[in-house]
Amino acid sequence: MAMRSGESLSIGELTEMLGVTATAVRQRIERLLEKELIDREKIVAGRGRPTYRYRLTVTGHRRAGADPADIADAMWREILAIGDENLRSRIVSSVAARLGRQFAACVASGEEHDTFESRMQKLSEMLSARHIDTEVSHSGQLPVLDIGACPYPSLTDASEDRQMCRLEEQMISEALGQPVHLSSCRLDGDSCCQFSAVDPAGEEASGESVHQR
Repeated sequence: MAMRSGESLSIGELTEMLGVTATAVRQRIERLLEKELIDREKIVAGRGRPTYRYRLTVTGHRRAGADPADIADAMWREILAIGDENLRSRIVSSVAARLGRQFAACVASGEEHDTFESRMQKLSEMLSARHIDTEVSHSGQLPVLDIGACPYPSLTDASEDRQMCRLEEQMISEALGQPVHLSSCRLDGDSCCQFSAVDPAGEEASGESVHQR
């Protein structure tokens, strides 16, 4: 993207850099403004019409940056290689909590009718927008979050400790503001991964037996 340098650019400068018409640049600018990937600064000089200069927002920089998949994969494998089990668990827990808080900020509406199911539905929509196949089903009277495929297949392993599964479980609990339990898992041959609500005593609230892994 022409704006990755961090400089603010005018329509004329963008037109020259990209080799397209000013109309095409303006159309693209409007779409980026709507998505809050760029913002604009009004420039007033003399009595003429004001002009605008455009630059990437923080969100825009994240979207325009290099794919972090490689570094995420390397960092995760280094975490799993930590020999101290307690240290490894603390790091995974901290990562899960941070991710969960990021989702929670968008999931909770703060309105009176805000419910566990409405938060779960909102989380499902957010994950689906990130190309993670999810939907909300019901087990008895309670909602269950179904994930059709592992969100991070290259980082998921079938080892006994299932660190990624535990990370997802804690992350979703943090995002929803209520504990959930991984009651079904694709690694065990189930059709999907299911995250079900649990009561304060730690038992699955749906009344079904907890899936043993």
